[in-house]
Order: sequence, then C-alpha cells, then structure tokens
Amino acid sequence: MNKAKQKALEAAGFVSGDAEDFLELTEEERKLVALRLAVSRAVRDRRKKAKLTQQQMAYRLHTSQPRIARMEAGAKDVSLDQMFQGLFALGGSMKDVAYK
Repeated sequence: MNKAKQKALEAAGFVSGDAEDFLELTEEERKLVALRLAVSRAVRDRRKKAKLTQQQMAYRLHTSQPRIARMEAGAKDVSLDQMFQGLFALGGSMKDVAYK
C-alpha cells in the first residue's frame, strides 16, 4: 500500500499492521510461526530439489501424500519433530532452515 493511502486510512481511524499484529501474537509465538514457516519451506525446497513428488516423498517416509502437503504448508497438526524428520530424510540439515 502506498504511503498516501495508508495515511488517509489512518486519518479515517483505520489501523494498519500485519497478520501478527492482528492476531496479537506474542514475540515467542511470532518466532515459532517464523520457525515453522522456515522448516516447511526447507522441506518443500529439498523435495523439489530431489525431483520427488509429494507421493514419492510420502512413500519414503511411510506416510501419506496429504501429510506431506500439510508438512509443506506448516500446518499446526504436524509437529516440528515430524517436519525436521522429513527435512533430514531428504538430506537436509539445519543450514537449510534460515529464519528471522
């Protein structure tokens, strides 16, 4: 959004911010979201680099394709342990996880 439009909206009483502000996340929650996002992206990037489909990756990890899709989406029902297990199974390491 350009600055002029943002100033006009704020003058009209609107508040601007990001999703984290809207959800009123604590600093710890923000860091956890950033970590989960970084790991899920690293899993997806490693899978694509290995030229594997989600189905092929699921077969290797003895799980389902929808589970891999949720892993790559960073879904809350997939633990960080499972996400890291997927990353490591693809030959990834902590160096693949860069987050703020």
